[in-house]
Amino acid sequence: MTSKPYPAHWESVADLRVFRTTTEEWEKLLGWRQDMRRRGWKLLRVSSDGPELVAIFGRTKADRTTA
Repeated sequence: MTSKPYPAHWESVADLRVFRTTTEEWEKLLGWRQDMRRRGWKLLRVSSDGPELVAIFGRTKADRTTA
């Protein structure tokens, strides 16, 4: 995939993390996803790209100064 899996304007307001994995592995990462939320990251989008699942986590740039 050459283009980013999110709109370009998201980068101006948030720090973003893109995570690619299989559906089976995603189900096993429940604890990791909960930890991301505790650290202030929100799950913004989950989509598929062929056999991969693509998850995008974001944290607004204003929030990172308080975290």
